Amino acid sequence: MNVKFTKVKDNAKVPTQGSEQAAGYDLYACLTSKQAILPHQTKLIHTGLAIQPPEGYFGMIVARSGIATKRGLRPANCVGICDEDYRGEYLVAIHNDTDEIQYIEQGERIAQLIFMPYIKANFIEVEELDETSRGLNGFGSTGTN
Repeated sequence: MNVKFTKVKDNAKVPTQGSEQAAGYDLYACLTSKQAILPHQTKLIHTGLAIQPPEGYFGMIVARSGIATKRGLRPANCVGICDEDYRGEYLVAIHNDTDEIQYIEQGERIAQLIFMPYIKANFIEVEELDETSRGLNGFGSTGTN
């Protein structure tokens, strides 16, 4: 699959896979200086890239396990959605879940980008929905195990 992109900043790095079968493509911080993220603070980190997902796909931004588990840094919204028609720079809102100042440096891998297909839906208003055995039973209604 071909994915078009432009560098909106000269020092931007092209996304890469960590391994040949990796589903995600690492996104890199595009900065002019080291960025401090205070404890429990969220900061927008630039990637320096505008990306055009293929037709029928969107870009999903998710955490990198290493930076999340070792440093307590993750995308603030947990999963970011970059719509097929968005043409601006990809930014990642990074949240610091720790009680210590964390730093992001130029060229550091900050998140993963995964391309996913989406289905366009037509919403149809009806008088009632089809019945199921679960019915209106919500959170926890199917058990905890």
